[in-house]
Amino acid sequence: MSTSTRPTPIHMLPRRRKRRAPNPRRRRLRRLIGIAVALILIWPAISYTQALTAPGSATWQMRTVDWIRLRHGGALINAIENWWYTRHKPAAGPPDAAALPRIEPGPAKVIGPDALPRLPGVAPLPGEATWAAGRTAASGLPLIYTGFLRPDPAHLSIVAGVAWMRSSGTITHLVAGTRQPGGPAWPGTASVPAGDVGRLVATFNSGWKMQDIAGGFYLDGQTTRRLVTGQASLVIDKHGGVTIGAWGTDVRMTAGVVAVRQNLALVVDRGRPVAGLSTNADGRWGSAHNQYQYTWRSGAGIDAHGNLIYVAGDKMNLATLAAAMADAGVVRGMQLDIHSGMASFASWQPLPGNAAAPTKLLPRMPRSAYRYLNPDQRDFFYVTAN
Repeated sequence: MSTSTRPTPIHMLPRRRKRRAPNPRRRRLRRLIGIAVALILIWPAISYTQALTAPGSATWQMRTVDWIRLRHGGALINAIENWWYTRHKPAAGPPDAAALPRIEPGPAKVIGPDALPRLPGVAPLPGEATWAAGRTAASGLPLIYTGFLRPDPAHLSIVAGVAWMRSSGTITHLVAGTRQPGGPAWPGTASVPAGDVGRLVATFNSGWKMQDIAGGFYLDGQTTRRLVTGQASLVIDKHGGVTIGAWGTDVRMTAGVVAVRQNLALVVDRGRPVAGLSTNADGRWGSAHNQYQYTWRSGAGIDAHGNLIYVAGDKMNLATLAAAMADAGVVRGMQLDIHSGMASFASWQPLPGNAAAPTKLLPRMPRSAYRYLNPDQRDFFYVTAN
């Protein structure tokens, strides 16, 4: 039996749909939408790239956080930081030996505060609560002493580094960074001038970014933000002398003032931590819950004789920082910058020629001890022998 294949009738074949000519108006609309989406994506990419490649010392993580904050992401960053830092509490036990600075044995004779106090209930570690002398003046008197203490008996792992700088024989300087405080074009190269390196006594960080505080910044007749009454202020006069206090009450503008750096409200006054640090009810010390964060914190103050004191440490909340500052002899003091990589302090010893060698206040401070010899994005302070 043979089979044959019959052709399929035409009426049973599937009909091919006729292609419609593209609508010029719809095609134009799609093209415009594509261009708009590309522009929306390209502009942040360009902006972020500029932030990552901007001059100045900062890690890509720091640059990323700053970039997000500047694009109305401050609330998000604050929420993340509050969640992270409040959940990583300091250990109750003793600190890791590697976290302690090396203190030369023997008591240090200090002009100003007699000695770092020993905290009640704390069995001192080798070198704890002892001043170690640093660079000396031509007279032989030390211009700086450094040491460490533990300000929280409930968390003995917390180590606060302390530096005491003599008011007589030193000059304090404020330097604008490449990005902070912003505003007008500031003189200098956002680093310690080459001619001052050989005279260095100390270099250390300044305060928060201008966008995160109510206060201002004044340097050599220029300002980027107006100075605000009541704000904690580090004030430098034309002779390089420094004082700290509430603007309009303890310190104010005079013909002799050359620099003012404000940062939040005082945390120590009359030798004691001020009231309200643990609640921050009116936002005097930053966003809500910022005061609870266990993180790197730093602060500066003056003692009863007008000498400058710097304090910094990791895993400290705001109340712990203030307690450490009061324990170190601060009578009026302010918080400076916070978080990893922001607290930087180095003491310096002279070398032959116009050179000097630095030592970190605490060995685990993340940034290089040479940080401020290179252009930095943030404003900072340095102290020289006069």
